[in-house]
Amino acid sequence: MSNLLIAGCGYVGAALARVRVERGDNVFGLRRNPVDVPPGVMPIAADLAVPRTLAELPAAFDVVVYAASPGGRDDAFYRTTYVEGLRNLLAALSEQGHRPRRTIFVSSTAVYGQTRGEWVDETSETEPSHFSGRRLLEAETLLRESGLPSVVVRLGGIYGPRRTRLVDEVRQGRAAIGRGGPHYTNRIHRDDCVGALDHLIDHADPVACYLGVDSEPEDEAVVLRWLAGVLGASPPRVAGADQRRKARGGSKRCRNTLLVSSGYAFRYPNYRDGYTAVLAEGR
Repeated sequence: MSNLLIAGCGYVGAALARVRVERGDNVFGLRRNPVDVPPGVMPIAADLAVPRTLAELPAAFDVVVYAASPGGRDDAFYRTTYVEGLRNLLAALSEQGHRPRRTIFVSSTAVYGQTRGEWVDETSETEPSHFSGRRLLEAETLLRESGLPSVVVRLGGIYGPRRTRLVDEVRQGRAAIGRGGPHYTNRIHRDDCVGALDHLIDHADPVACYLGVDSEPEDEAVVLRWLAGVLGASPPRVAGADQRRKARGGSKRCRNTLLVSSGYAFRYPNYRDGYTAVLAEGR
């Protein structure tokens, strides 16, 4: 039995909390409003951006999972959530004498700036052009330099129950593809986010960084056309390539080889399996 702190007990964090409660851990869920933490999770009402709310953490934590998400999509939100929030939590842990055996930071493939369909792994250059990737890298560096044993998990685009943007766009006839060449995207089902984090909490000797993506990066046009066929919807319209790429970010193909070789088996190894499950849940 471990004392586990999930800082940011939201879409992914709450699902992870449920799994770890079932395993018998003492799970603490930190949120600004902790009313919605799952049953069995001990709520911590705190704001990562406000240091005084972190002044009296209730336990000596064996593992910390930082799974916070920004409240908006501009640089200020990303800086507050990932850089200042993580810095505040690390300071609170240090000041209160907590030294967890492992701290896991949920990052993103946004840290990669590749745009030409290159294959990317944990050793690839991280030179993002967008503020989101830069702030996440800044937070990764903070954690690495803290001296705490740590693991970074760079997740692809998360979809799953109640997170159905692409499905909704196709169903409503709003989906669009560009005129240019392939625009590769990388994704991961929410349950595999949880599964990977759960796996790394218990891993005997994890490495410092893993890519959390499924096994089949794909041109977004292929994914949209497949969804249209499954849904019986009209094919996605063709938009200007520049317009589509600006909306969806860079084009790269991320490898999950390291995560798989660590012993994790994907529940949904590709978008077809994952979206089939999402559509079944919707019905």
